[in-house]
Amino acid sequence: MDNLAAKQLTQFIDYLHFEQRASKHTISSYRRDLNRLAGFCTQKEINSWQQLRQHHIQSHIGERHRNGIGSSSLQRELSSIRSFFQFLIKQQLAEQNPARDIRAPKKARPLPATLDVDQISSLLDRKADSPLEQRDLAMWEIIYSSGLRLSELASLDLFDIDLSDRTIKVEKGKGGKSRIIPIGKQAILALQRWLKERPKIAKPAESALFLSNRGQRLSTRSIQTRLSRWQIKQGQPQHVHPHMLRHSFASHLLESSSDLRAVQELLGHSNISTTQIYTHLDFQHLADVYDKSHPRARKK
Repeated sequence: MDNLAAKQLTQFIDYLHFEQRASKHTISSYRRDLNRLAGFCTQKEINSWQQLRQHHIQSHIGERHRNGIGSSSLQRELSSIRSFFQFLIKQQLAEQNPARDIRAPKKARPLPATLDVDQISSLLDRKADSPLEQRDLAMWEIIYSSGLRLSELASLDLFDIDLSDRTIKVEKGKGGKSRIIPIGKQAILALQRWLKERPKIAKPAESALFLSNRGQRLSTRSIQTRLSRWQIKQGQPQHVHPHMLRHSFASHLLESSSDLRAVQELLGHSNISTTQIYTHLDFQHLADVYDKSHPRARKK
């Protein structure tokens, strides 16, 4: 770029320092972002800031994205460019802001962590050594069997369980929505064992299904702690949290049935787009199997 463009960039940095009283860190970030844009302009033989158009900024940001720069960093860079051009417009050194309507690529949604079927079996096919461990096993079985959220599990009352009908009624689901979900055989067996122990510790008139050793409703924090202890006791190397069991329920069910709508209903998702993340998990599983099994896919 020409000397005038470099001078205008220096004026902007001085403006940040002396008028805006920006921090050293902020000024350094702006300078780095704009010097990078200046380098792009030099490469494209663009000599002045006034020559920059929207498609140039899109090209610059797109190239950065392809080089592995994350969404948050690109959003910051666009913010720097927009601020710089606002300054140029205010100084009557530019007529338009080419970065005004450009948005950074959306941050990729991380895939939820899950356990495979063997890991689930290793976690759940164990004998309880105490009434409280029997309670714990019933909780893990219910989450994996019916895909409950942690808050939904903690909110369950005795009358929400219908063992004869093999269903759970979730009254306090996300968004205040209720739903009825089937319970699997192993979860029912674990529940029956816990229900034999529950009267021994329950306080009078306590309706909660899962109780602490004081006979009161078990908190979500306590449930998380108990699962961590159980995981360690079973020698499970991977950290396991309750939501991981819910994710595993969804992933395994979708893997077997491919019925996205049914999984949506069971999970209590208002929008099917939320459930669709499990299709990515399913594809990831298929891709892993393919890479390991196909003779033309295996690396030599």
